[in-house]
Amino acid sequence: MPASPRIAKPRSRQAPTERPPGIYPQPGFQLAALSTPADIAIIGGGAGGGKTYALLMEASRHQYNPDFGAVVFRRSYPMIMNEGGLWDTSKALYPLVGATPREQQLDWKFPAGASVTFRHLQYERTVLDWQGSQIPLLIFDELTHFTSKQFWYMLSRNRSTCGVRPYVRASCNPDPDSWVAELIAWWIGEDGYPLPERAGRLRYFTRDGEHMVWGDTAEEVVAKAPHLFAGELAQTRPKSLTFIPGSIYENRKLLEVNPEYLGNLMAQDVETRAQLLEGNWKVKVDGLALFEHQRLFDLFSNHLLTDTTPLRCITCDAAGFGRDRCVILVWVGYECVAGVVLSTSDNREIFTAIEVQRKAWRVAASDVVVDQDGVGGGVVKLGGYAGFQNDAPAFEDPETGIKENYKNLKTQCYYRLALLVNTASLAVTVTTDNWLIDGTRTSKLKVSGQVVTVADMLRGDLKAIKRDKPDREGKLLINTKEEQKILLGRSPDFGDAAMMRCYFDVRPRAAKPWFMRRAN
Repeated sequence: MPASPRIAKPRSRQAPTERPPGIYPQPGFQLAALSTPADIAIIGGGAGGGKTYALLMEASRHQYNPDFGAVVFRRSYPMIMNEGGLWDTSKALYPLVGATPREQQLDWKFPAGASVTFRHLQYERTVLDWQGSQIPLLIFDELTHFTSKQFWYMLSRNRSTCGVRPYVRASCNPDPDSWVAELIAWWIGEDGYPLPERAGRLRYFTRDGEHMVWGDTAEEVVAKAPHLFAGELAQTRPKSLTFIPGSIYENRKLLEVNPEYLGNLMAQDVETRAQLLEGNWKVKVDGLALFEHQRLFDLFSNHLLTDTTPLRCITCDAAGFGRDRCVILVWVGYECVAGVVLSTSDNREIFTAIEVQRKAWRVAASDVVVDQDGVGGGVVKLGGYAGFQNDAPAFEDPETGIKENYKNLKTQCYYRLALLVNTASLAVTVTTDNWLIDGTRTSKLKVSGQVVTVADMLRGDLKAIKRDKPDREGKLLINTKEEQKILLGRSPDFGDAAMMRCYFDVRPRAAKPWFMRRAN
């Protein structure tokens, strides 16, 4: 991407009146977005970071090249023309460099002949309108609004004969369910926030069918997929891609002109604020999450205030009918002090694993509960343990004697666990340094070819638990196991094992001996 004098660079922050006429990026995010050499740069994160201005400045980069043209896409026409939207923003910028608008055509012409055009891709098939086109610079404003099929098809239109190497720029706000989240996953930490040390770093890729082949260098990608770069394609090079996060705190001009906007973002609920203000890519804003996002990270660092003699118990999700994973958790009070994962197991192996932990932690057999579906039923019989039946009726509240308004025992326990996790004074905590994974002392395991931690697994499982609509009787429900599996791509074995800890809070209790009862 050759350099050209299309965007003026600031000479002195102390003497702005000495600058020549032009469009100037703000230091930080905007300057980084306009400086990257990546073939494809995805910019943004939190709301109000100045993403749209950065894209429009990029579109004017080659204004002195009469054969250059950029196309800026929004998903729908109203998104372009809304009050204060893309077109209005361009009218605040492009006249500064002498460009002329043509509102009927929705484009701008620069004095030297370069153009910037605004278009929509409302329907997935709309991309076919661009067959045969050559677009040196493709720009997508709010990339998460477009489908992956639209993006990859339009990349095939990213061609150039004007002397400018074709490239792509796109903005976005965080959307954990979007294909974009998967595309930029390398730049995002496990807590959902961008990794500062990876911001703006280039990675290289090619696509082998629907599979992405990544590398830190172009040569690494070629080495991983040599069949894609053979014969006539030997001179083809992989594309480079980067992600550059930004936040409202770097947009000083917005904060000077409209400081109330920051207040608006800070006034949002916890999830919306984490996504739009803080730029978190793993917070889903749908209002249905049973567990608060940040509390799921607190799970692994909480300090507990417990009774002097906390209950010692074991919970086990035995993996229905021998599928999925068997997860065994050892609890002292609300602290998970140890865990065991068995990738394959039968009832005898599960029973043996429980007994090892039960004796090591001095847990009574009656304080072990096992999901009794499938092989779990056999484990219950072998050990004389309590059996957990998901669809059993909810128990009465032991403190009040009132039957709680839940559809079943599983829903009751998940709601109670969420209350414990979400309320700091009733904190649950999980240790990650005392786990056995298939007989090896480690907190890591491989899932779908990727190495993850037990913390990743438990957080993911609990985030997949959503509120569902109450039934006809008004009883509370959570989403179905099938829906949870769709969200996770697997069964929530870790979450179910943790949920069963609350069984011991609601299970029927024997009456106290007469001499322990309080006198009236």
